[in-house]
Amino acid sequence: MLYRIAADALMLLHLLFILLVLFGGLLVLRWRGLLGWHLPMVVWGAAAELFQLPCPLTGWENAMRRAAGQTGYGGGFIEHYLYPLIYPAGLTPRLQLWLGALVLAVNAPVYLRLLRSRRRA
Repeated sequence: MLYRIAADALMLLHLLFILLVLFGGLLVLRWRGLLGWHLPMVVWGAAAELFQLPCPLTGWENAMRRAAGQTGYGGGFIEHYLYPLIYPAGLTPRLQLWLGALVLAVNAPVYLRLLRSRRRA
């Protein structure tokens, strides 16, 4: 039971990470001290999608699920949990490129604004 709870908690942490990658820039606008945390998250999130890199959280979650007597899943977190909610077909490398571009597109205006405000100061 403990492994299942840990796997579920890791799944929620994974989702939180994805949401922070996409929208954490808004927090950075308010609290500049988060910049050192958010920027590496954006770099990893974009790189993972653009280069189809495996996420270590997926492997950990699968290991915990197997330890709990459950089956793991193939593919990544987005493909397993989020993508089926949005699209019925499988995640393709081309779509992953678009997701990586989305990460950059959502965060670029935030960081451009930060750079501009820093130059004025």
